[in-house]
Amino acid sequence: MGRLRHLEPTGCRGGPYRRTLMQYTYLGRTALKVSRLCLGTLNLGVRASDEESHAILDTALDRGVNFIDTANQYGWQKHKGYTEEFLGGWFARGGGRREKVVLGTKVFNPMTDRPNDSGLSARHIIASCEDSLRRMGTDWIDLFQMHHIDRHAPWEEVWQAMETLTRQGKVRYIGSSNFAGWHIAEAQEAAARRHFLGIVSEQSVYNLVTRHVELELIPAAQRYGVGVLAWSPLHGGLLSGALRKLAEGTAMKTAQGRAAQALEVHRDAVAAYEKLCDGLGADPAEVGLAWVMGRPGITAPVIGPRSLDQLEGAFKAMELTLSDEVLAELDRLFPPIGNGGPGPEAWAW
Repeated sequence: MGRLRHLEPTGCRGGPYRRTLMQYTYLGRTALKVSRLCLGTLNLGVRASDEESHAILDTALDRGVNFIDTANQYGWQKHKGYTEEFLGGWFARGGGRREKVVLGTKVFNPMTDRPNDSGLSARHIIASCEDSLRRMGTDWIDLFQMHHIDRHAPWEEVWQAMETLTRQGKVRYIGSSNFAGWHIAEAQEAAARRHFLGIVSEQSVYNLVTRHVELELIPAAQRYGVGVLAWSPLHGGLLSGALRKLAEGTAMKTAQGRAAQALEVHRDAVAAYEKLCDGLGADPAEVGLAWVMGRPGITAPVIGPRSLDQLEGAFKAMELTLSDEVLAELDRLFPPIGNGGPGPEAWAW
């Protein structure tokens, strides 16, 4: 099995070869440039201390990450909206923090038990945007994402609300999350009839273990010029050395939730994966992220570091190039669905 190739940075502020040079790409079909790593905030101020969380944000910004993702409900362990408030405190520290980042948040999930405080009604979309702006202490949201499809909300209502927010300058772009491929098509056709830009990004779960989006979501996104952001790129820690961490007693996320459930099904594959990574001399988390970043149609993985060490691992992943031999072995360990690739070929022929 061939080894991984580490790409050397050509230089950056502070001297050449000292740290990874950030890569940038366009967000879908727009002219907006975003970093190839998107900093997710699910753990900030909750699983990571306030001090560590501020260090993660400052370090990411200093290293060129200009894309931050959150959601109105994040921080629910303390109270819904806490993470947006935490980001607002970080922005308030000054230094151009807010102006330097592309800020994304989300709307859909219930914020209270009142019947109209959830979903994608025009009322909730507009009210949720106003609440997010207030919590984060900002005048605008760069990427306002629908956190889930609302089967009761007609697209005429959704786009009317989104158009109102963009005309007011409170929202720059609209994104989606957890949509199916046909939802993207339906939404874009409705937006086109209104001469509206519509969706520019879709955030989906995507990693070596969960590859469903390859069938129809990614092809639909590519057809409509929608960038794809991959959340849970390490499947909740399953692909970050789960078995080693469990043996060492250092597992956190890996010992619970999504990763723990998947480990029961994929234990043999994960063991072989960790052995493969050891043979390559690379950390499993770095290999898993490198795989996602190299997939067609992917704008950026959404990383959720709880420490500076985990953030550093994400930067290292940008320097890895996986050989065809390694990619083939990863497909053997974690096979794509059906024949692989998009449907209908994945299942029809």
